[in-house]
Amino acid sequence: MKGSNKRFDYRVKRVRSKIEGTQDRPRLSVHRGHKHIYAQIIDDSKGTTLVSASTLSPELKGKLKVTDTVSAAKSVGDLIAKKASEKGVKKVVFDRRGYEYTGKVKALADAARESGLEF
Repeated sequence: MKGSNKRFDYRVKRVRSKIEGTQDRPRLSVHRGHKHIYAQIIDDSKGTTLVSASTLSPELKGKLKVTDTVSAAKSVGDLIAKKASEKGVKKVVFDRRGYEYTGKVKALADAARESGLEF
């Protein structure tokens, strides 16, 4: 394992140690890949994923020309918020994992807030 991966893993553990999703406030976890961005809402008490969305979701796959941009992240944030409201989830805890709160991660979070999620 390279040095940067060790540092990332340390940041993931540090952030995750302070965050826990409950039934009342599940965890909104974000994963940023090279080509796509993924978001899921997780209830850690049961260990289940309640809602998930990504740039690969059928609702977005045909609409997005490029999937690794800030605008694509905004679309995923919108979609995850809409799916969460359908499931009755209003409040979440934001888990950025080891990523900095800038760029795509911030865009996804802001779009989810604008669409009705509270965190």
